[in-house]
Parts: sequence; C-alpha cells; structure tokens
Amino acid sequence: MPNQKPRPACRGFCIQAFETPATHRLQAEDQPMTWQAHVTVATIVEDQGRFLFVEEMKGGRAVLNQPAGHLDPNESLQRAAVRETLEETGWDVELTSVVGIYLYTAPSNGVTYQRICFAAKALRHNCEYQLDHGILGAIWLTRDELLAQQERWRSELVMRCLDDYLDAEHFSLDLLRDKA
Repeated sequence: MPNQKPRPACRGFCIQAFETPATHRLQAEDQPMTWQAHVTVATIVEDQGRFLFVEEMKGGRAVLNQPAGHLDPNESLQRAAVRETLEETGWDVELTSVVGIYLYTAPSNGVTYQRICFAAKALRHNCEYQLDHGILGAIWLTRDELLAQQERWRSELVMRCLDDYLDAEHFSLDLLRDKA
C-alpha cells in the first residue's frame, strides 16, 4: 500500500495490553504503543496477631483486601498509603517499613499493577469516619482466618503480601525517594 509505514518487527518480547475502555487503548499502527503499570499502595497493620483488612465490593461480590489504592497525582507513596488506610478503614496509622514491591497483572482485565506494600502500626480509630464508596467495612483477621476465606481474596497479592510481612525482611522507608 502506498504511503503506509511498515510495522516494526517484534524482537524478543512484545507486550499487548488491552484495558478497559476508560483507560489506554492501542494506538494507530503508525504510532508507538504506550503501556504503563498502575501504581498502587497497600498497608499491613498488625495488632496482637490480627491484621486489618477491608471488605469491599468488586464485580458484584464482597472481597477482602489490605487497605489499598492508587497513587494520586503529586502524592508520595508514603502519603498515599496513610491516606488510603484512613479512607478505607477509618484508622490513622504510622508507617514503619516497606514490605515489598510487587508487579501483578490481573487476569480479569490484563491491567498490570505495581504495588508498594507497607507495614504500619495503628494509632487511632476514627469510628465516625465516612469510608470510601464501595467499602463495606474494616475487619481484623488472623492469617488462618484469612486463609480460610481464599475465595474472597481480591487477588493472590493479599496473602502474598501478608506472608512476606510475616516471613521476609522488611526494608527501611528510606528505600523510597520522593524527589529525583
């Protein structure tokens, strides 16, 4: 065909990410494809062997997750974790360490998430706090209680992050830099 640019050959590894209509779409053939991970934060809060979880609606069913959410524009990762924990549980927390950094592609929609998981200690519960839309409430569970409800996990990251918190080395908050 005249005036048509040839498509570049795929060398090694090609990513084709198809997302929901509200997010990215593949661009025209003569445009480079754009792809990005969605940056999220999660917080593990322990109190006497129990862990703070969120019951939330996802896909028409109640699921369990750590307090978690997306990074807002111009927000630090640490601030996002504290904010999301408050908005989803009503708890003020103090971050103590980084548990891990995870890359997860959701099988339901092909979206890739980069999750930074923090450990935190509970400071104060604001029982009158208006929780985010879609949040049914906060619940404290032991690891065994969570394990018994595997069908309710929002994703396998829920248990992976908890097990890493319990088993793995934690990292200093200084690992994360807000400014270049």
